[in-house]
Order: sequence, then C-alpha cells, then structure tokens
Amino acid sequence: MSFSLRPAARIRHPEYPDTRPTASGYFPVEVVDVDLARPYEFRPPGGPGPIRPTAPVLALVRLRGHPLGLISASGAAASGGGPEDLWRCVADTARRRFVMPAAGSRTVPRASSAAPFISVIIATHNRPGMLRQCLNSLLRADYPRFEVIVVDNAPADDAAERLVRDVYGGRVRYVREPKAGLAHAHNRGLAAACGEIAAFTDDDTLVDPGWLTAIAEGFAQDPGVGCVTGLIVPAELETAAQAALEHHGGFAKGYAPRTWSLRDPPKDPLFPFTAGRFGSGTNMAFRMSALRALGGFDPATGTGTPAHGGDDLLAFFRVLTAGHTLAYQPEAIVWHRHRRTQDALEAQAFGYGAGLGAYLTGALVNEPRMIPALLRRLPRGVRYALARTHRAAHADTPRTRRLAHLERRGLLYGPVGYLRSRRRNHTGGAGA
Repeated sequence: MSFSLRPAARIRHPEYPDTRPTASGYFPVEVVDVDLARPYEFRPPGGPGPIRPTAPVLALVRLRGHPLGLISASGAAASGGGPEDLWRCVADTARRRFVMPAAGSRTVPRASSAAPFISVIIATHNRPGMLRQCLNSLLRADYPRFEVIVVDNAPADDAAERLVRDVYGGRVRYVREPKAGLAHAHNRGLAAACGEIAAFTDDDTLVDPGWLTAIAEGFAQDPGVGCVTGLIVPAELETAAQAALEHHGGFAKGYAPRTWSLRDPPKDPLFPFTAGRFGSGTNMAFRMSALRALGGFDPATGTGTPAHGGDDLLAFFRVLTAGHTLAYQPEAIVWHRHRRTQDALEAQAFGYGAGLGAYLTGALVNEPRMIPALLRRLPRGVRYALARTHRAAHADTPRTRRLAHLERRGLLYGPVGYLRSRRRNHTGGAGA
C-alpha cells in the first residue's frame, strides 16, 4: 500500500509528542471501519458514530460484522468525490480482492443472558489519556456480564487512580501493583478478578464493541479451549514510524478462525514453540481456571522487566502443553495505537526479539518435560528465526532493515534478559 498521499485529519494524544509529517515526507493515513452491509457508512476505530473521512484511508472491511481484511484507498482513486465515492472505492476493491462469505453463512456472534462473566484486565503505566480512551471504548461493549479492572503498574503519580475514581466510579475497579513488569500487573489483576474468563488488553488500544461477545463465542465452541486470541489492527497511521511497523508485519494474524492443540497438531514442525503465531498479549483471554492452575504469568517476563516481553507467548505455550486448545477468533477485534516515534519503534522491535528469546528460555524453566521436544526443534527454530529476520533485513527500506536488525539482536539477548529478571525477582523477594 502507498502512504505518500495528501493528509488526513490529525488525531492527537497527550502521551505522544506532536509529530509533523512534513518533516519526514510522510503524510498521515486515516484508519476507518467499513461494513459492506452498511452502505456509505464509515466508523472510527472502536468508535460509536459515523464519520466522513477524506482519502487516503486504510479501512478494515467487514461483511455483516465479519472482518475480511484491510484495504487502502488513495486520493487518486477517489479523486473528485466525497466520502460516498471513497466508500465505493473501498467496497469495489474489497469485492475484487476478498472471497465474500455466503449470505447467512457466518455472522458476528450475539451475546446471550447465559454468557460467562468476563473480567477485563488492563495494565497501565503513566498514560492516563490513552487509558481514558481505552476505557471509553470498552464500556461501549455489547456484552451483558463483565467487570473492568485497571492495574496501575509502578506509577509515577496518582493520575490513573484519580481518572478511575472521578470519571468511572463503580464501573471500573482500580488496583495498584508497585513492582514493575507486565506479568506482575497481570497477576495482580488475576488476584482481584471474579470472572470465569480473564480478558487482557493494553491501555494503548481501542476495543471493538463486539470484542467480548466474540471472545465468549471462542470459548463456547469447545469446553477444552483454554485461551482465545483475536485480531489486532492499527488504530492510526499518523506517523512514518507507525506505518513502518505495519510494513514490518504489524500484529495481525489473519482473518480466518483457527485452533491449535497437542491432540491435533498442525503440520508446522516447530509447533508448539511458534507461540508468536497464535496471537499477542494485546488481545488475549484465558479460562480463569486454566490460567490460575498454571500459576498465572511468569513474573520474569513482560514489558517493564529485563526480559522486555514474552509473558504472552509463554502463557500460550503453557496452556497448550497443559492439554488445552488455543483458539484464534478474528471477530474479537482490538485496534492498537502503534508507537509514534522512531526511537520508540526501535525499542519495541528490540523488545519483540528479546521477548521471543525470553519466552523460549522460560519454556525450558517452566515446562522441563518439554526440553527433549524443544532440543529436537531448536536448531531448526533458530535457523527459521534468523532466516526470517535476515529476509526482513534485506527488505526494500532502510527503516525495515533497521527493525529486523534490532529484532535479531533482541532475540539473542532474550535468554540473558530472562535470567536477569528471575535473579531480580529472587533478590527482591518476588514469587512466581
């Protein structure tokens, strides 16, 4: 897709510095939500009401709520017209590119009065503006039975606490976790949760109104499902750094539902160690009984620790090795606000690689019975990971090559980071 087109409307967030597109030659792209069953209607990511965008746009295209894929529409394609012409451009492109489900073959799930109670856990760290937008989107959910728990992780001030107390009152619960680290925060939320299902997202997301309903459907399809992940798409492409992350691969795992289990393994010879293919911690949910039986998340992993990440991947792996099924549900949609600056993007790329290395190390520590299987697959897995980053390093842009190099460095650092994090937890008296 091409992003070198005329500007769209700007969206500013208090935690982000103002990045002017003219400085780098990048022009913003407006992200929109389109359903082919609702002609000429554009909606903002996670938002309630229609908008009238101008090209260029990146549209998540759906049919009767079911996501089909992302479509870019340029100013050239919609030249001379307004939003109606832009909508037609998006719709015509989608009909040519995607296979349309038959009428009535699949619709977005609907919540029922028998829906399981879901605890939504949102970890936050010094981003009250983003947190507020995330909570606003979440409280528009079309799901009948859920609670929201905000876990304030090692905060610098009481801004998040005041936000929850003054704006949301009894609709949102606030807890504080003083020890830095995403796994620590998630475990604190688990201890406070009352639901049958624990759903996790981050404070830099906007959730779709049908997110929780789709998660519940993912668990309802089989009592053996222990984890459900969902589709993650960009909420904005305001800066060159945000566009670079999407070009590098983004978070999306496809638009078709899938399941994985050890009982019916895929042909992938690296399964179940390729946990990064199953989803991301930005959009994941667990059957509470299954996650608590595993002891929650490994506190030596996660953003905010020397490991930099890997908490979600390790949880996916352990759920599978415990005999549960993991389901990917593309109707469970979360819109992610990517890092806006190049420095933040580079730190994120290093963190992705480090998290993968930390996860593989944590898999050995937490599931020693899987060591023989891992050792059989490890040489091939390392070759695969290095080949993937090597291919990306020879991609068509210096920015993408830089991200691939940082990801590879992070992968090699990951085991060291995990062991450092475990040592820090041990000397600080933290338990698993």
